[in-house]
Amino acid sequence: MTQPPTNAAQVTGLLLAAGGGRRLGGRPKALLPHRGRPLVENAVRVLREGGCRTVYVVLGAAAEEVRARADLAGCVLVDNPDWAEGMGSSLRAGLEALTKSDEVSGAALVSLVDQPGIGAEAVTRVLAAHRSGDSLAAASYDGKRGHPVLFGADRWADIAASATGDRGARAYLKAHEAEIALVECGDIAEPYDIDTEADLGRLQ
Repeated sequence: MTQPPTNAAQVTGLLLAAGGGRRLGGRPKALLPHRGRPLVENAVRVLREGGCRTVYVVLGAAAEEVRARADLAGCVLVDNPDWAEGMGSSLRAGLEALTKSDEVSGAALVSLVDQPGIGAEAVTRVLAAHRSGDSLAAASYDGKRGHPVLFGADRWADIAASATGDRGARAYLKAHEAEIALVECGDIAEPYDIDTEADLGRLQ
């Protein structure tokens, strides 16, 4: 496995895992079975193996059940009571928790719970793009921007202010497109989402 870059110690993983799986009949995505365990465990493992020193997990739908059924030991769990408003509220909740933490972090690496085709190697590559508190980087797949995305700490306040609805940081990223360091990951990862019943076949 690729060794995490030396600057990885300054980067915190931020996993957005609050979705209710509306198109999956209301099954929370964090609890979808994958390799015999809840999907959220896979996403946490990927961030850790990719080099994130600490992982924050934003929970929403069925948060108590996720806590009870998933092994999230060592993670910082963040509750998002407004999860039904969309991904933007989860991103805001996560960045707010990071900002208030006593643990200093130079950047957040944001990933989504429902992308099991993205593994630790992609995380490691994007982490390597961290240079400063102003860093802005994202994985790309055949040139198209995707996840994970790295936000330097100096950008968190502006990103949180622009995160609304289900668009997450899309508006911010579009406004700062010229500043994004794209890190090609199409050779090592697949950025599909688990959104519909048909997508469940991608889980093992």
